[in-house]
Amino acid sequence: MPVQSPPQPAMPRRHWFPKPYADAAARMRVPAGFVMLGAFGWLSHPTVLALLFGVPVSFCGLALRAWAAGHLAKNQRLAQSGPYAATRNPLYLGTLATAFGLAAAGDSAGLALLFGAIFVLVYLPAIELEEQHLSAILPGYRAFASRVPLLVPRWPENWGPDSFSSALYLKNQEYQALIGWLIGVAWLIVRLRLWR
Repeated sequence: MPVQSPPQPAMPRRHWFPKPYADAAARMRVPAGFVMLGAFGWLSHPTVLALLFGVPVSFCGLALRAWAAGHLAKNQRLAQSGPYAATRNPLYLGTLATAFGLAAAGDSAGLALLFGAIFVLVYLPAIELEEQHLSAILPGYRAFASRVPLLVPRWPENWGPDSFSSALYLKNQEYQALIGWLIGVAWLIVRLRLWR
């Protein structure tokens, strides 16, 4: 009689979006980025106080993305250390914090609403598809998903044995987010000085 392997924990059932919509939304991430960029340039009306609040918030989101990128070997091994010990999607959480920080720095509620809508309508379906993909290709992902929250972080008992890898940070091209952030902050400063 063949020996059966122990059953895998079930993936949490969360199908918020029909698959055809999720597939289309995943393809819209890049165009949505251009929409957000254009809206950011047009709708931002920074003040000194808004910059003092929003820039540090957005930088914290950027730092979270950088930390996560240094732990992520895409499609090769399950990332469970660093920020992945607290949330399964620290890159998306960092993106959300960066976007809302920049909207706050731009002193634009409309921009914050647009970023929030794009996150819900474009990025959440992409997260759902990625969860299914990772569950299929990475052994242990289901057990990981059963103990680590999807997006809202929870303080872990163990941050994991692996340390940050600058080589992974560079391989994941996370420096592009830093460059984009620097351009965005520079735009806010220029806009503040021109429209005072």
